[in-house]
Amino acid sequence: MTSVATPPTASTTAPAPAVEARGVHVHLGASHILRGVDLTVDRGDVVALLGANGSGKSTLVRTLVGVLPPSAGTVRVLGHPLGNAVPWGDVGYVPQRVSVGTTVPSTAAEVVASGLLHGRRLRLPRGWRARARAALDLVGLADRADDATSRLSGGQQQRVLIARALVREPELLVLDEPVAGVDRPSQEAFAATMRRLVGEGLTVLVVLHELGELAPLVTRAVVLRHGRVVHDGAPPRPHGGHDAVGHDHVHPHEPEPFADERGLAHGPITGRPGTEARP
Repeated sequence: MTSVATPPTASTTAPAPAVEARGVHVHLGASHILRGVDLTVDRGDVVALLGANGSGKSTLVRTLVGVLPPSAGTVRVLGHPLGNAVPWGDVGYVPQRVSVGTTVPSTAAEVVASGLLHGRRLRLPRGWRARARAALDLVGLADRADDATSRLSGGQQQRVLIARALVREPELLVLDEPVAGVDRPSQEAFAATMRRLVGEGLTVLVVLHELGELAPLVTRAVVLRHGRVVHDGAPPRPHGGHDAVGHDHVHPHEPEPFADERGLAHGPITGRPGTEARP
């Protein structure tokens, strides 16, 4: 009697989405900013979050990385409910462009190395200098590693913040208007970096005013209006002239963010490793 082979049973399940938000509301004072937002970002996706100023984009990403608490709804990051269970060392966050502080001198490498501090890790690991330089190399600033951040241009400062997020080798990268108001060389360097990292499987959620040079990488666009999702699908066509790499995306921003206890890069380029401001 001939036996019939039994098909193998799958021993693994598909990984949970990188980000999963359901029915998220956020109130800031008397203002109702987010009104029942649903958002899913699957592993390997590049999702652009679009919308006019005041639509709630920055509030949403700050909620997803735990800076702002949701008033209602649920958020899961890398398969875990928002909170201490999330492996924050696998999450990189780059806030909106902020000014460089000059009260405490710090080099670009030192700022990048501060991204290695998170959770209970209060001391830099061995080999942090090499890791910091490698991250700076990803954004085209390896030759400025020992320069004071106060000597860098605004676009270069933003690239340092991106390197601070990348030094962790994150699974998920969340960026809030990374090219707003930065110079053209920095925009081009950022686009080249993202093409390389996305090709390696990095999951990205990025707030943008227009898609610009990132358009070929974006797999999906989510558009917010007055705190609600009004579009979730194929990226919309850009407005004439705004998609050019040389367009200067300068907008009023929310109050300056801060570094939190997980070491996520919420704040300006100030201080040496381990000296980020605390809430």
